[in-house]
Amino acid sequence: MIMDDGDRPEVEIYTDGACSPNPGPGGWAAILKHRGQTRELTGSARETTNNRMELTAALEALRALRRPCIVHIYTDSQYLQRGVTEWLANWRRNGWRRHRGKPIENLDLWRALDEALSGHQVHWHWVRGHSGDPLNERVDRLAHQAIPAAVAMPDAGKTRVYIQVSRNNDTKAGGWAVAILRDGETEILTGGEAPTTANRLALLGVLEALKRLPPGEPVQILTPLQYLYKGATQWMRNWAASGWVTRDGMAVKHRELWRDLLELCKGRPVEWVLIRGGPGDVDLAKLKERAATEAERLAGMGGGRHGREKGFTHRR
Repeated sequence: MIMDDGDRPEVEIYTDGACSPNPGPGGWAAILKHRGQTRELTGSARETTNNRMELTAALEALRALRRPCIVHIYTDSQYLQRGVTEWLANWRRNGWRRHRGKPIENLDLWRALDEALSGHQVHWHWVRGHSGDPLNERVDRLAHQAIPAAVAMPDAGKTRVYIQVSRNNDTKAGGWAVAILRDGETEILTGGEAPTTANRLALLGVLEALKRLPPGEPVQILTPLQYLYKGATQWMRNWAASGWVTRDGMAVKHRELWRDLLELCKGRPVEWVLIRGGPGDVDLAKLKERAATEAERLAGMGGGRHGREKGFTHRR
């Protein structure tokens, strides 16, 4: 997290949103800068608008700040900049209605943004898009690059699996948590072991999720874990063909788990999507908290543990 030792760290934020077509699949991005440190945030949505992506970019950037800051936000969206500096206060005073009682478009995001602004000293700067500003150009590219992940998102009726892991570096205990969205219900599975690694936890979690599903049922697996995503989409079948050894002739780590995963994927359409957070079917931060809870429970223990809970409240 970008922070400072002073009372009010000063942070620069560049934001952008994109949608193709509009409305349609969209992506958002934000770049946070502070004292030479840079952090990039991106996300996407299957059905959205350009304005919603602009709002989401600013909202998620502000949510990433853990303490009150002096913030300079740079955007090429007049809708966002004017909305905050000219319209927002009046909407709030009028009970979140426009002139003559007309409804406010994207009200959910405007109210969330109004809350996220609280506590910060925010200065808004409009910049002309595609005018050569390096960070504005960069954040524009990131927002457009996020759109393919939105295109890959399935219809709401299809089975989806989300996975997060957490590992305590001191005790070496770790936990995993998966959310299975199927037939209008959400089921949370949790488990872990000690000692372990984050990569092993990712495989344990996805294996348990697939075991819960009927053989052959199509599934989409969405994860922020690059090891799991790249292993499943790029490496796994090559490892199997080479006898589970790497190009250097070394045995593949966790090969017994990769073998199990390959077997569970046989005869089942599986789509893997690398995600980077943002609004969606499941609150990834809360899912990671569930994994962290399992890691804490297993701290100092050598065995595994898993359980499940239905009715997990997720953010839509």
